[in-house]
Amino acid sequence: MQEPEEKKIALELLETEQAYVNRLHLLDQVFYTELMKEAKTGKTVPEEVVKMIFSNISSIYQFHAEFFLPELQKRMEDWNHNPRIGDVIQKLAPFLKMYGEYVKNFDKAVELITAWSEKSPPFQELIADIQKRKVCANLTLQHHMLEPVQRIPRYELLLKDYVRKLPPQSPDRGDAEKALEMIFMVAKHSNAAIAEMERLQNLWVVYQRLGLEDDIVDPSNELIKEGPIQKISTRNNSTSEKYLFLFNNMLLYCVPKVIQVGAEFQVHLRMDVEGMKVRELKDTEFPHTFLVSGKQRTLELQARYGE
Repeated sequence: MQEPEEKKIALELLETEQAYVNRLHLLDQVFYTELMKEAKTGKTVPEEVVKMIFSNISSIYQFHAEFFLPELQKRMEDWNHNPRIGDVIQKLAPFLKMYGEYVKNFDKAVELITAWSEKSPPFQELIADIQKRKVCANLTLQHHMLEPVQRIPRYELLLKDYVRKLPPQSPDRGDAEKALEMIFMVAKHSNAAIAEMERLQNLWVVYQRLGLEDDIVDPSNELIKEGPIQKISTRNNSTSEKYLFLFNNMLLYCVPKVIQVGAEFQVHLRMDVEGMKVRELKDTEFPHTFLVSGKQRTLELQARYGE
């Protein structure tokens, strides 16, 4: 007899979970444990660095190995009497929020592996030694570390497929649909964590270019646009090159530094966006000219193009 489609997908979920737990075992019980043991001797790399590289991989491993995989196995053994996995996945979904921390930390972890491999030959040798083992299947530590980042999207795809193939009268329909909704929310949570991390990283780079001025550095700011601009001097009818950073709450009017040591720009004026007005000027001599007037002062500026 042909196996029902939904059972095939449930079995695929079980098989990929088994392989995934093996991968997590390798990351936590082999790489993390052995690098930590070496770090404790003080010869390879600081313990803190190893902890930062592996983030909360131990919690993720324990959850999958001790809870989710055994629950799935029990379900699949009992499938003929109780063909359902939706309720088990509902129990799993809230715990997947732990991935937010791991995913957010991933790029930093890869950077740390690269940096410390260059700094500490014993650290690099130990990683290379573990990578040569059969269990690593000729793949690098970084490759194995990518697996948890990809796991939640994989659950989402398998579960979508499972719900699609379920017969309308299936006893698992209600639970499976609810489980899919929960997984979808967790995936969104994880993506939001990455987007927020990228926003903060980009913001930090902008602050460094501005010389990390205390009154400007604020994590809640959002950069909307930046670019070069010409400042028009009506006194001697000339223009000079300036640079603007427009945030959600302020406009920074900057001068590019000639000697770029440290900061790239010097902030000449900070204008509050609240109450700021922009008005286009019809000037034949200086096309694309506009006035920016705020509480602080008014600037006459010229864009390079009609942007």
